[in-house]
Amino acid sequence: MSTPTRIVASLLASLAATAALAMQAPQEQKPAEAAPAQTAPAANGPVFVSLETSKGTIVLELDPAKAPISVENFMKYVKAGFYDSTAFHRIVPNFVVQGGGFDKELVQKPTNPPIKNEWTNGLKNAKGTISMARLPSPDTATSQFFLNLKDNPALDGANGPGYAVFGKIVVGMNVLETLGQIRTAPAEGTDQTGTKRMFSDVPTERVMIVKASEITPEAAAKMIEDAKAAAPAAPAAPVAPAAPAAPAAK
Repeated sequence: MSTPTRIVASLLASLAATAALAMQAPQEQKPAEAAPAQTAPAANGPVFVSLETSKGTIVLELDPAKAPISVENFMKYVKAGFYDSTAFHRIVPNFVVQGGGFDKELVQKPTNPPIKNEWTNGLKNAKGTISMARLPSPDTATSQFFLNLKDNPALDGANGPGYAVFGKIVVGMNVLETLGQIRTAPAEGTDQTGTKRMFSDVPTERVMIVKASEITPEAAAKMIEDAKAAAPAAPAAPVAPAAPAAPAAK
């Protein structure tokens, strides 16, 4: 096996085997729950969510047309205030930033029942997209999500069920890049069974989702325009020297 292949395999093993991208307790240890939803709600237009974090604001554009189950699930947590004051508990540089499951003390929060995996919806794990975190079994996603720090085609299902993408960042890519550069180390957390465990890839500083809220398309459009206006202008292309004039006839 080549070195690049071994690296991808190692990242995939970490993604799937460390409890829903590191810290999600197995669902079978929880009380009996309803089976994952098998039918999707009616498709709608884009849904916009503001994630106010301790490093800046991220605006997400969610795609209920292609990922109706995942979007509906995510929005239930948003509207319930579930994500407010939760930590980004796992960061793997040049791979993913994960959150949506643990409070500031790294205690895992109780969740709703798991949902069906929509990994075949055609959306890809490209840089800046948001996807559902899950256990190794495909239909086990609950509240946790991850943001892709780069294009991650290995998560799209080449070697089995992939990870369901359900939206993308439209404002705040700089915030994502800042999150991706935070140093990490092993740290103790508490899973849903109340068991204290050591987890890897935990940020050495507590990075929080202060508040997650739905915003209107108009508000999102304004934030997009404001972000474009605030972005530094691209450097001007160098001007090519003028071609020498043809010799004049005499």
